[in-house]
Amino acid sequence: MAAHTARIEARDLRDTAHAAQVRELTTAGVLEDPRWRAAFAAVPRHVFVPYFWTGRGAGHERLWAEDPDPERRARWLRGVYVDTPLATRLRDGRLVSSSSQPSLMAKMLAALDVRDGDDVLEIGAGTGYNAALLCHRLGEEHVTTVDLDEEITESARAHLAELGHHPAVITGDGARGCPARAPFDRIMVTCTLPLIPHPWLAQCRPGARILAPLSTGLIALTVRDADFAEGNFLHTPAYFVPLRGATAVPPPDPAGVGYGLPYELVENERFQFMLVLTAGVLHPREALDLWRREDRPSRERFGVSVGPEGQWTWLDDPQGPYVWPLGGSPGGREGRVG
Repeated sequence: MAAHTARIEARDLRDTAHAAQVRELTTAGVLEDPRWRAAFAAVPRHVFVPYFWTGRGAGHERLWAEDPDPERRARWLRGVYVDTPLATRLRDGRLVSSSSQPSLMAKMLAALDVRDGDDVLEIGAGTGYNAALLCHRLGEEHVTTVDLDEEITESARAHLAELGHHPAVITGDGARGCPARAPFDRIMVTCTLPLIPHPWLAQCRPGARILAPLSTGLIALTVRDADFAEGNFLHTPAYFVPLRGATAVPPPDPAGVGYGLPYELVENERFQFMLVLTAGVLHPREALDLWRREDRPSRERFGVSVGPEGQWTWLDDPQGPYVWPLGGSPGGREGRVG
């Protein structure tokens, strides 16, 4: 009887914490669409984060749902329902997978602008939490999620099944997309990219939307056809684990690309975004001059074009005076800066 009572109390605590988070996100204005508000209310985060790692000095501490210490269990539950990203998998001390910040997830899902019947490809299955939200909104038959690591996809599949969701959970290199499940109306990416993988365009229907972390922002591309996509960054900052796989290229390190500049500038969020976006193309001093000359431009003024000859980024206008190849892009148009 005591064990049964304890289970009921634990369930009530989880339900209370979950409801409080949905209220918090609603109050913050990131769940304006009632369909996404219903999805967050129906999908509890704790199912997808049975444990996470938290930093402790030089090491890490694991908090988990089944810890015999009630205080540590309480810390786990409080941590799960804080609006912050959580480290869910470490390898040799390096973060390889995480549960994204719920408010950022809500912003990205709203920006994805899905319609009933849309087929969505998610790059980066992670815990499965995001895929569950998509399943609730669209139906599991419209959701495909891909991750490189079989251990991660198996875990995500199990978490999703616990709530009755069975989307296509694929183990593979996300940079190659998922041609077997194409075509898609939306591609949502939950890992940082150095470039937009070109195979994704051919797996999209004309007019499809690709939403992906690039530099320290979120690029929203509209796909014209298998060869071309273009769009602007959103105002939202975004920091994710880098894309892994045989075709992946590590994104630039913000600390490295800003070497030699005043610390307060490198730490400026707007300028850091531009530094990473132009790494390897503009000297940091050139980037600083341009940033100041153009009145410290926000993320939304920048955009990206993806074409058969390469990829390039631009300020204000893809045909304007400030255009340069996206870092690491082969070919591309000749850069124009001023």
